[in-house]
Amino acid sequence: MNEQALQALADAVFSQLFIELEASGRHVHVTDAQSMALFGHKLTPKRPLSQPGQYLANERVTLIGPKGEFQNVAVLGPERKEGQVEISLTDGRVLGVDAPIRLSGDVADTPPISLLGPKGRVDLPRGLIVARRHIHLTPADADKFHVSDGQIVKLQTFTSRPCIFEDVVVRIHKNFAAAVHLDYDEANACGFKSGDLGRILP
Repeated sequence: MNEQALQALADAVFSQLFIELEASGRHVHVTDAQSMALFGHKLTPKRPLSQPGQYLANERVTLIGPKGEFQNVAVLGPERKEGQVEISLTDGRVLGVDAPIRLSGDVADTPPISLLGPKGRVDLPRGLIVARRHIHLTPADADKFHVSDGQIVKLQTFTSRPCIFEDVVVRIHKNFAAAVHLDYDEANACGFKSGDLGRILP
């Protein structure tokens, strides 16, 4: 078996066992109207993200909380139906807010936060969350790993500070790409580096 065939076999085995880890920093999602208020135009893509159709925008905002702020915060596109801000628990201490741990889109009864752009300010009445750690999978990936949408699993990390994360939510959609999403607190806790892998525990 030649080197190319061996590499293909190794990749196939890895894909059956492991999922790539990704660290997600603080970021913002906005609506069309909010984008116009903040920037005077719709979002403009800078580069694609790992999830199909999602992108890092050229635009940036300042997050303003009761006690502190973060400048130059990433905005992700495309625009959504409701604004949302995702931070870490550590970020919450700087801002002076107690953000709940939620899945993206679950913003009922969440704290308000203010966004400042070059053209204006938007005060979100709700939408500040700490993203619950989760795994994106396609239906085919889910069959391969024997998991279902919404299932809670344990995840072992193969990182410089290996650990096992509990309470990891499986999210399944045909448009997803397989990836584990951790926030920076979690990524730092396990010593994450780009290219590191995780494994769903049986």
